[in-house]
Amino acid sequence: MTPAAPFGTVLTAMVTPFKEDGSLDLDGVQRVAKHLVDHGHDGIVVSGTTGESATTTVAEDAETLAAVKDAVGDRAMVVAGVGTNDTRTTVELAQQAEKLGVDGLLLVTPYYNKPGQRGILQHFRQVVDAVATPVMLYDIPGRTGTKIALETFREIAEWGRVLAVKDASGDVTQAVALRELGFAVYSGDDALTLGFLAYGGCGVVSVLGHAAGSQIRAMVDAFLAGDLATAQQLNTRLQPALAAVMGAPNYGATTAKGALQLLGVLDNRTVRSPLAALDDQEYAALREGLTASGLL
Repeated sequence: MTPAAPFGTVLTAMVTPFKEDGSLDLDGVQRVAKHLVDHGHDGIVVSGTTGESATTTVAEDAETLAAVKDAVGDRAMVVAGVGTNDTRTTVELAQQAEKLGVDGLLLVTPYYNKPGQRGILQHFRQVVDAVATPVMLYDIPGRTGTKIALETFREIAEWGRVLAVKDASGDVTQAVALRELGFAVYSGDDALTLGFLAYGGCGVVSVLGHAAGSQIRAMVDAFLAGDLATAQQLNTRLQPALAAVMGAPNYGATTAKGALQLLGVLDNRTVRSPLAALDDQEYAALREGLTASGLL
């Protein structure tokens, strides 16, 4: 049986395309969104980490969301990344996204501030109480510096409107406990997606999906249909691409944009400082990895 997947099964945290001068490229936003939906996705996360949300403005986030919704219509669920390390800004982003009619909100643990569990609960509660849109929490201690404790998840489970967790903690076994608490669990790490599914996960929020959406969809569908051998074969085939995507500094926006340029979806791989776009050597390595996995 397919586990409940409230925000879709195969999602990608999509990049935010920029023009070569660094300004927002809304035409590129729509091309990427359509590309994802045309290649296996039933959900899209907008303005997440891979969307360089730390360097986009509240107004740019609204423009990006509106462009994505216009591009995909009802073909995929749209989840807005609204997490920041300032509760007031996060509430503003959440309310803005809700007015734009998103299907869900992605709420990451406040980063850099490193609040304790009481502070994390306070932050999440204020945001959840400010909106009626369902929420997916995002646990990624490697970036935020703080892991959400199981006791914190247990208290949040009583709130009712937090439906899912994107788990990038590196511990697939945590999926068992989170499911027991009633959360849908999404893999937040492409390298561990098959493992999360085995532990009861319902899907993935991917980065590799920019280039391998159809293949990831086939892998997930095969596993959920009970065809483990096919799922393993597909996962094995994706390993060179995965290594290439993870092989450049701050894998995510830099490699995803490079992949989209190689696929002809974007005409540049511009990222905003402090990120640096892939250099020619890194770009060639990415091409080699995607080619080895049959994606180019």
